[in-house]
Amino acid sequence: MNGLRKRLVIFDLDGTLLDTLGDLATSVNYALRVHGYPEHPLDAYRFFVGNGARELIARALPPEHRDDATIDRLREDFRAYYADGHDTILTRPYPGIAELVERCRRAGVEMAVASNKFQSATDKLSRYYFGSETFRIILGQREGVPVKPDPAIVRQILSETGILPEDTLYVGDSGVDMETARRAGVESVGVTWGFRPREELQACGAQHLVDHAEQIWAIIAG
Repeated sequence: MNGLRKRLVIFDLDGTLLDTLGDLATSVNYALRVHGYPEHPLDAYRFFVGNGARELIARALPPEHRDDATIDRLREDFRAYYADGHDTILTRPYPGIAELVERCRRAGVEMAVASNKFQSATDKLSRYYFGSETFRIILGQREGVPVKPDPAIVRQILSETGILPEDTLYVGDSGVDMETARRAGVESVGVTWGFRPREELQACGAQHLVDHAEQIWAIIAG
């Protein structure tokens, strides 16, 4: 590995690799509107996302309407609308991310995606924006698998790649991500361009904080 510190980089998707907030907000607001519930401004969704689609819908609903049946109904409408061509309208990679991913690829660093976004969307967006061969493993939210900050998703990636925790870097934009990395025993990087504030990343134990994508390479290379 030419002296690089890390052999594997695991990326969160939303808020880390991709700015998906506009498309997510539009799609949730659609589901809310269809069922007669109030919509929310874009910035409100920064604090709704991060724990999977079900929790996203629950947070968007008025507290008195967060029963299981209502959440499930709106979640299905949200997912259908989002997947029907509304997931790549406003979504874009963050500045410098494409270059970082390409640099990792050229250097032989393995890459994976670990997201709380549902599996089909995680797989589609990862491949749509970065190509079908970029990430060795792409994992999203799946039935029967606990969502982050449970470390199960990271442990599965480590198991499938055969790479040790000490040779792994986890990159994310939220306290959920920093806690996931801590529980999995891997080194964490908190990115400040995502959905959550720097203070949350610090409070949740981020081992590194970066303001620009190229700073991540410096941590990988050591």
